[in-house]
Amino acid sequence: MGQIQDLEQRITDAFARISAGVDAMASQPAAIPLADPSDDLAMALDEERMANAQLNERLAMLHKRASQTEQDLQDQIETLTRHLDAQGLDLQRLSSTVGQLREDLRRLREAAVQGVVDPGLINKAMLAELEALRATRIAEANEMNDILSALTPILEAEEARAHA
Repeated sequence: MGQIQDLEQRITDAFARISAGVDAMASQPAAIPLADPSDDLAMALDEERMANAQLNERLAMLHKRASQTEQDLQDQIETLTRHLDAQGLDLQRLSSTVGQLREDLRRLREAAVQGVVDPGLINKAMLAELEALRATRIAEANEMNDILSALTPILEAEEARAHA
């Protein structure tokens, strides 16, 4: 029986200590609740979503800029192709005119060797030379237009930079 009384005493002492601890806790201010780790994770997830949205926006902007650059380059290629075609036509016109002029001059030389002066050949040679000069003038005008077309964006950019 002594053991039972001894155990009873120990249990009573333990209850007294628990009661004193509970009273001490009740007299202390309420403890700050620990932050829920899911709140931290939710905040980190929101930050990552915001960063991801910013990256997607930047990527879309870069795609748009690349698309615009591609379109600008395509436009330049088309313009240069048209200029090249025009120059090819000018070159054909010049070649044809020069060929005609050579033929007329050859006939004039033959006529001069024979001592015959043919006014029709002289007129034809002069017309061929005049046509060659016209073709040269057209080719040079087209070349000047090409140069002007190439310089215009540069000059506009410089003017915009000067006003900015």
